[in-house]
Amino acid sequence: MTKLIAIAALAALSFGGDAAAGELKPMHSRSIDLGTMAGSAYYTVESEGYHVVATLIGNNDSSAPVRFEAVLVSGQTVKLSTPREVGMPPIMVEISRVADHVVIQEPAAIN
Repeated sequence: MTKLIAIAALAALSFGGDAAAGELKPMHSRSIDLGTMAGSAYYTVESEGYHVVATLIGNNDSSAPVRFEAVLVSGQTVKLSTPREVGMPPIMVEISRVADHVVIQEPAAIN
């Protein structure tokens, strides 16, 4: 039953409405775009969970890179976001662990 729930959750993340989702493989990076910042994310399998690392840099050449790390167990999600104008939702990327899979969910298009 738990496996069925995990597969259903993975499918829901993969086919969500206005966002693009994709599975991330261990030690393979994937580009992420937060509008004013962009970079890549990858993960490694560790004994305490999946160690996710995201490195971002601003569109301004003088910006210092930002590195974010988290250890996810099954069912956990971490969100990275950048703010926009007043009244606009932030640009957000979600990195989720569903069973033995890591899925990155990000906006399909950034306006």
